[in-house]
Amino acid sequence: MKKWLLLACVGLMLCPSLTNAGDYVIGEGDVLDVFVWGVKELNVSVKVRPDGKITIPGIGDVKAAGFTPPGLQKSLVDKLKELVKHPNVTITVKEINNSKAYIFGGGVKSTVYDLNRSTTLLQLLCNIGDIKNADLKRAYVRRDGKIIKAGFYKLFIGGDTSGDITIESNDSIYIPLLANNSIYVLGAVANPKFIEYRDGMTVMEAVLEAGGFSKFAKQNDTTILRREGNKEVMIPVKAKDLWNNGDLEQNLKLKPNDYVIVKESLF
Repeated sequence: MKKWLLLACVGLMLCPSLTNAGDYVIGEGDVLDVFVWGVKELNVSVKVRPDGKITIPGIGDVKAAGFTPPGLQKSLVDKLKELVKHPNVTITVKEINNSKAYIFGGGVKSTVYDLNRSTTLLQLLCNIGDIKNADLKRAYVRRDGKIIKAGFYKLFIGGDTSGDITIESNDSIYIPLLANNSIYVLGAVANPKFIEYRDGMTVMEAVLEAGGFSKFAKQNDTTILRREGNKEVMIPVKAKDLWNNGDLEQNLKLKPNDYVIVKESLF
């Protein structure tokens, strides 16, 4: 799974899709190439100023922010008719500096992500770094005040790309901190320790990661200590029956914050 995910992330980063110029809304800081066919004096590369305008030779300041490229082309055609007979104008967005998404929540480093190309949620997750402490099941994308995508676990961990979406300018991506993702293995094991929880982890996996039973372990006196609401629940595990006799019913699945306690034999 990890190998598949790495290949998917690399492929997505090497093969980015291009911004749909017809849908993109020009904003402050974007760099535009303006080309007027047959009139090289009017061909310019301009940056949209903080006031949302650009300067075009012969017609002066023109509002650019808020237009799509086709919309700005039509606006310039109307203004250039006084200078050029049947003007033919092409607008190309050379650099996108206006489109940003906002990542926050504690599960990853909060940042402002520049959307300088068409970017999907999976591409973004592949680019934002370490997410091992992120609760992807409670993460969401908010757009225009509404949650449009809830839960990233199936997409990023399970590989279900059918749920991928394109991130748009001003989207907010909330990724909370995983509340507690540890399993604690204590008592008669070789190396008592806490282990990072994994979905589907079993009691025997936890014991093995703690080095296995010590020679003093009373294997059939293994207990899972689990908090359920305001109560602590003790769940007995006959680990010797599992280990020696293959009793898989004893190989219980663990939950985050469980304690696996192996008691020592007196003899």
